[in-house]
Parts: sequence; C-alpha cells; structure tokens
Amino acid sequence: MKNIPLGVLCFFLFPVLSFAQLERKLASNSQEVDLIFHAPRHINLMTVEPLDEKTLHFAIMHTFGTLDGGIQNLFGLDNGAVIQFSFEYALHENFSLGMSRQSRDKMYNLYGRYHLLKQTQDDKVPLSLSFMGAAGVNTTNYQFLQEDNPNFADRSSFFFQLMAARKFSDKLSLQVSPTMAYFVDPNPIFLIQGDQNLYLALGFSGKYKISGKSSLTMQWIPNLNNDLRNNVGIGIDLEAGGHVFQMYFVTSQLLNEQYLLAGGNGSPGEQFRLGFNVNRVFATGKRKSNW
Repeated sequence: MKNIPLGVLCFFLFPVLSFAQLERKLASNSQEVDLIFHAPRHINLMTVEPLDEKTLHFAIMHTFGTLDGGIQNLFGLDNGAVIQFSFEYALHENFSLGMSRQSRDKMYNLYGRYHLLKQTQDDKVPLSLSFMGAAGVNTTNYQFLQEDNPNFADRSSFFFQLMAARKFSDKLSLQVSPTMAYFVDPNPIFLIQGDQNLYLALGFSGKYKISGKSSLTMQWIPNLNNDLRNNVGIGIDLEAGGHVFQMYFVTSQLLNEQYLLAGGNGSPGEQFRLGFNVNRVFATGKRKSNW
C-alpha cells in the first residue's frame, strides 16, 4: 500500500465514495414528511400527525355560545363553555392510547390511534394513513329516573375514524376522514339532536401555512345518513413556546367525537361559536436520535 501512488488510490476510491454519498442522499429523500399538521388535533378532528415514542400529548379544548347574542352576551362568551381535556401517550411511534373527558354529559372516551402509512419525501409513500377507534360512556347522574336509571351499556357509544392526509407543499396540507359514531341508546340519555343509533359522515381538514409558526385552518364534516346541519369550522394555528394554540369559529358547541356527528350544529355565520384549543407535548423518556 505504501508504494501505490496517491493519484491511483484516489482514482479507485472515488466511485466508492460517490456511491456512499448517493446512498446517503437516497436515504434522506426517503425520510418521512413531518408536520403535515401542527398537532394531533385539528379544530375538532384527530389528524395523522404522530407522536414520538414515549411522549405525552395534552390538549384542552373550549367552545362558547353563538355569536348572534351580540355584544350584550360578549358574542357568546357569557353563555359559558363546553370544555374537553385529553391525554394521549405514544407507546410506539405508530401507536398511541388516549383518554378524554367532555363537560357536556360528563362524557369519557378511551381511544387509540394507529398509523398505517407515513408519507415520504420521495413520494414512494404518497400519503399518510391512520386509524382511530374510541369507546365512550356518559357518566351523568340519572338516579332521579329511579326505575329507568340507564345501565352502563345504555350509556355507551363508539366512534371510528380513518384519516388519509397529504402534505402537497410546504404550505398546503389536506386530510379526508370517513367517520362513524354509534350510540347504544341515543335518547333520552345523551344531550344530542339526533335520534339515530348510527351516524356516518365524511370529514375534511385543511391547513395553509402563512408563516413559519402559523397556519390558516378549515374543517367541514358533512353528514351522510341524516338531515342534521353539517359541522363547519375556520381558524388559525399558532406555535409558541412549545405550545400549539388553535383559535377558530365553529358551528358545533360539542367536542367529543361522537357528539360531532350527532350533537347538531348552528348555521355558519351568526351561529358560529368561538373556540380554542391548547396543545402541549411532553417527553417522558429518552427519545430516538435522528442522526
């Protein structure tokens, strides 16, 4: 080796080094697309945005009264708020479990999200695909009903959502979400407008980035098997100090996933309601290195 001229050695090593560089470039292009949405929640619906393994996502959500009360009711703020808080923990980068509690009907949900596909930068995987399933129970005290006090099964409801999303550019992301909700005994236990057991809808979510830390957002959830008004929402997401603040106007006062389909909505415009979410992610263990 000592007698090999440096030029000859470089001549033979150059293809090897070039191939290694190409391999690194290809690996980089096959990386997963990140930040399709700012948070696992987008206005009301869940998104394909995954959590890192061993991280905890906390969200607190509020909606108020309708804007048509005017300044007399401070555009709905005087009417009180429906509040929901949720915790979601990632057991794996593809799987997480969560729990939420809505103030209306003292409704608890246990849910899980599983990420089936994740969009890659080279478009070998052109979209992200996730699934969510939830089971809930209404814990309102119905002892005053005496003989007709509902049992646990009557208080139960279920929700399923398939989420297909794509980040089309650094600015634009869209998601389509077929959804289904099922109430074992919808009336008179649940404070909803619908009287069916099964509700079907198709959710649409969108994000358009306007700066490095903020995006305009939209949500539309048309019903497929009933005459209830559809859910409509528009808002803005803001990243600040490790939090994602989501402020929006929405037609539904309710926040639990089952209630989004069965709870009823006002008409867009004067019957919009002010709402906001606060999202925060906490690391609870050693995170995987990206290097």
